[in-house]
Amino acid sequence: MGRRDYEDDPDAPEANSLVPAASAVVVDERGRVLLQRRVDNGMWALPGGVMRIGESLPDCAIRETFEETGFEVEILGIVGTYTNPRHVFSYDDGEVRQEFSICFLARPTGGQVRVSEESTEVGWFPPSEVDALPMVGSIRKRVDDWRNGVMPALR
Repeated sequence: MGRRDYEDDPDAPEANSLVPAASAVVVDERGRVLLQRRVDNGMWALPGGVMRIGESLPDCAIRETFEETGFEVEILGIVGTYTNPRHVFSYDDGEVRQEFSICFLARPTGGQVRVSEESTEVGWFPPSEVDALPMVGSIRKRVDDWRNGVMPALR
């Protein structure tokens, strides 16, 4: 399913759903961050996705990280809360989702690199290499918040 991101775009379609989601900044012992290249938009992103009924947001981040990258993780903290109503995702099936996501800080505890049906590549990147990667603004903000040690203001 294709996806298009709109952020602060006056031509963006109006949201018709709000779905809780979680992502993770996974950092290894060498200080590298785990990223995946998404199938739906070809951009590099943090692992993450939609929370399921009966699941907590931290459990969602753990599950999504394993499903999308092959790594088991332990949650260490929260990078930030991201709820910009001017940021929506438009999907081919007509859903236009408003962003509502908690981004967690995590460390790997096991597993190995593997792609999923949602990713074409998975890799570990030094923070200095992340700026050169194609990435949507909302994901880059999460990575920058982690790198800068900034807890974003709640809106």
